[in-house]
Amino acid sequence: MKFTCSVTINVSKEKVTAYFVNPEYLKEYQDGFLRKELISGEQGQVNSISRMYYKQGKGEMELTETIQANNLPDEFLAQYHHKFTDNTMKSTFTSLSDNQTRFDAEINYTAFRGFIVNIMVFIAPNFFKKQVQKWLNNFKVFVEKLA
Repeated sequence: MKFTCSVTINVSKEKVTAYFVNPEYLKEYQDGFLRKELISGEQGQVNSISRMYYKQGKGEMELTETIQANNLPDEFLAQYHHKFTDNTMKSTFTSLSDNQTRFDAEINYTAFRGFIVNIMVFIAPNFFKKQVQKWLNNFKVFVEKLA
């Protein structure tokens, strides 16, 4: 399953990507984000691996992020592994003007594992896209508030 979400942020590309690349801000726009721990490599660099933790019900959900490309302020590509899914997210940033940036997130799910996840993909495939769009919209609000 592949889809793209976009948002226009009324802030310069340099400022937008500075907020995007800083893991300290993830909690500001990703619901349930708890922490990000570097496992190997150098933070933000190609081939670095991190674990990301999110609140899920009474427990935690864990993702593993592997950075595949970091060409910021233009582009960032990472692979995400969860026990039920695998996907990549390619984030691109385009200057529309000195104070306006389009953030495009191209998501490509390459694996779904487990009965519940496969049912969700079949019954509500837009669930995944809506979640990504919500986080992009939250990011826009967060960045514009600080700028």
